[in-house]
Amino acid sequence: MGTVHARSLEPLPASGPDFGALGEEAEFVEVEPEAKQEILENKDVVVQHVHFDGLGRTKDDIIMCEIRDVFKAKNLIEVMRKSHEAREKLLRLGIFRQVDVLIDTCQGDDALPNGLDVTFEVTELRRLTGSYNTMVGNNEGSMVLGLKLPNLLGRAEKVTFQFSYGTKETSYGLSFFKPQPGNFERNFSVNIYKVTGQFPWSSLRETDRGVSVEYSFPTWKTSHTVKWEGVWRELGCLSRVASFAVRKESGHSLKSSLSHSMVIDSRSSSILPKRGALLKVNQELAGYTGGDVSFLKEDFELQLNKQLILDTVFSASLWGGMLVPMGDKPSSIADRFYLGGPTSVRGFSMHSVGPQSEGDYLGGEAYWAGGLHLYTPLPFRPGQGGFGELFRTHFFLNAGNLCNLNYGEGPKAHIRKLAECIRWSYGAGIVLRLGNIARLELNYCVPMGVQRGDRICDGVQFGAGIRFL
Repeated sequence: MGTVHARSLEPLPASGPDFGALGEEAEFVEVEPEAKQEILENKDVVVQHVHFDGLGRTKDDIIMCEIRDVFKAKNLIEVMRKSHEAREKLLRLGIFRQVDVLIDTCQGDDALPNGLDVTFEVTELRRLTGSYNTMVGNNEGSMVLGLKLPNLLGRAEKVTFQFSYGTKETSYGLSFFKPQPGNFERNFSVNIYKVTGQFPWSSLRETDRGVSVEYSFPTWKTSHTVKWEGVWRELGCLSRVASFAVRKESGHSLKSSLSHSMVIDSRSSSILPKRGALLKVNQELAGYTGGDVSFLKEDFELQLNKQLILDTVFSASLWGGMLVPMGDKPSSIADRFYLGGPTSVRGFSMHSVGPQSEGDYLGGEAYWAGGLHLYTPLPFRPGQGGFGELFRTHFFLNAGNLCNLNYGEGPKAHIRKLAECIRWSYGAGIVLRLGNIARLELNYCVPMGVQRGDRICDGVQFGAGIRFL
């Protein structure tokens, strides 16, 4: 519950405690813990004052928004619970290194017999902090260096500079983050960045220089993000033997897009959940606010998890998306969907399914992918209750397809084309959960439905990432 200290509700008399006669025959009456707990729970109290020790540059209004519910508590147990919730909210702001709570009887001339004082002892973060860590993406890793200016203006604002060097991507950026007082989920951010990525499956190098503005907010059980992004993109060939189709895509373009994402997530864990569901829907409209790239892009992700007997978990997932070019220009290789690899349709090489030219994969304008999974504890449960709980045995069946559509043919023709030439695979392996950060998979895969031009990984396949089909 964190550090929440509660002193006695009844102040000692001024003359000190009265223990009566302390002779040899004196008896001490021991109070049962259950009775004492019942007294505390049933006693009506009033929170008269809330104090803060250790505040420096933090403004009062941002603090009051986070602790206002403490004044609504009616008994001691409720005071402790709401104080703990307020402590968690204060830590979530990212402006304090430590927050302790002390609950005591109220003192002073205006003190009520059942009055309480709540004191938050806080330690603010320094004005400049640095960090060094590693990150795991979808089958890639990176080293991240960061500088942060927390609580810049006293209301939980944050300015962050971050440099990332990875196996496939190098980036640096400057961001400003501002939450709404009293509602941390409602926040505004501005980002300026440069990202250089290498995509060997397409013999492509891409450099993006851009700026984005985001506003995130919750509505009922959903989380929404509305974003505008303007980016100058430079595409080039990764090797001298790149296909003509990739060379034709090389050059500069300017994309200005509006996007919206909605997330409903009730999973017990984002990495290896045992129960719950996820629904994520994204829409992006480019060209309406300027630039020379125009398209409408929709994609979704659905995941269902159900815990069965003997700590076994069944999971089903479905992905899908469609890209519709607008205007006379065809879609860009940088905007299309890609499929295949240890994080999507297992048994196929990374992003090596679908349209290709001379061995370079060009992506597609429509795709779908689905998976059925069964996760079980390791045989004989080695390390049960400890390190062994991070491992799971994994059985899977994956399927999907990626293609380009003729949008003049109608929905039935689109469905028929997506149902043709389905790639699928099955297999088994071991999953290692790395906290709530990422997961590793080592699977033996049997690819099926292989089409001409697909690149497969028949046998053992290793995958690392945060998002798996």
